[in-house]
Amino acid sequence: MTGSHEIEDLLRAYAPRVLGALVRRYGDFDLGEDAVQEALIAATRQWPEGGIPDNARGWLLTVAQRRYIDLVRNEAARRRREDSLSLATPDSELVARAADAPTGDEDDSLALLFLCTHPDLTPASRIALTLRAVGGLTTAQIAAAFLVPETTMAQRISRAKQTIKAAGGGLAQPEGEDRTARLTEVRHVLYLIFNEGYTASAGDDLTAPELSTEAIRLTRLLHRLVPEDTETAGLLALMLLTDARRPARTGPQGELVPLAEQDRGRWDGRLIAEGVDLISRTLAKGQVGPHQLQAAIAAVHDEAESAEATDWPQILVLYELLERTGENPVITLNRAVAVAMVHGPEAGLELLAGLAEDKRLAHHHRLLATRAHLLELLGDDANAAAAYREAARHATSAPERRHLTERARRLG
Repeated sequence: MTGSHEIEDLLRAYAPRVLGALVRRYGDFDLGEDAVQEALIAATRQWPEGGIPDNARGWLLTVAQRRYIDLVRNEAARRRREDSLSLATPDSELVARAADAPTGDEDDSLALLFLCTHPDLTPASRIALTLRAVGGLTTAQIAAAFLVPETTMAQRISRAKQTIKAAGGGLAQPEGEDRTARLTEVRHVLYLIFNEGYTASAGDDLTAPELSTEAIRLTRLLHRLVPEDTETAGLLALMLLTDARRPARTGPQGELVPLAEQDRGRWDGRLIAEGVDLISRTLAKGQVGPHQLQAAIAAVHDEAESAEATDWPQILVLYELLERTGENPVITLNRAVAVAMVHGPEAGLELLAGLAEDKRLAHHHRLLATRAHLLELLGDDANAAAAYREAARHATSAPERRHLTERARRLG
């Protein structure tokens, strides 16, 4: 028998290549994606017992192509469109052609990433479609990760594919400024997937490791496809340096453990070393963007032997540079913590006062929790406890809510 993890890893690696081959051959992303999903399901059922085929990609392409032909025929029968569909080639010939297809000469993964982050799609649809089409996750897996019913996620994915179909989306890669803008969108989607995995926005678990792991895998893929893009390298470094702390972020009962209280011996030294090396080489190129600066901040945290040894003045300088790359209240929120650690909690609270007027953060639990933390550092336990309780009321993640409630209880 073959291990399930080995099979899952292989299927996720091959999914975009097989889909790209179908879309390139037939020009139909919608049916091609459905066919690939059915091929992946067939593999998960057959490979554990029968073993992984010698030509795994050819096997998947063969099965996906058979499923595609079946889907087209069903569509034709239902809509009476036989005359407009190219179904003249016999199954046997099509299958043989698929089995003999190249196993790695053409990789359409980047084109698929661009397609799944089409500007006509909503952010939620981009995430779902990227995870399914490029990540190879099933609709059920995506729905479970985002804590929504499978039918809801299926409808979201279906609408996304219809939107792409209406827009005439194909595998042609954008060029020039359009390519730069779309690459930014691809990075943004991967970052959103990672963040949801690192700190789940809702539910009983603090993290959804399958999402952060998949985001890292896809970002590695993107970095391989565009090695010259320094922001993609910065994003990968940021994910590695952040995910390295995940083993220490929860206690024995799944409770949240703040950064300052984590057992740094549980951090993943291999990921830290890889992330530090990557961001060090990237920053040396002189083209510094927000992901690179965030990675540099994460590296400073990860390289400190203890919370007390953290180089907060350097972190503050990096946050000041980060703010110059674009207005973002979350960055200002994080800078307020750095300001408090360097210049005292009063200075940090003064910066937070301005953020309280920003509608995007006014009632967000992270702003309220940060205010509570700085009040606690100031020694104002009564107001800190009240702020923690208010933050807990606005938190949607159960572990975060429990953590904030416990902090308030300790302060009385």
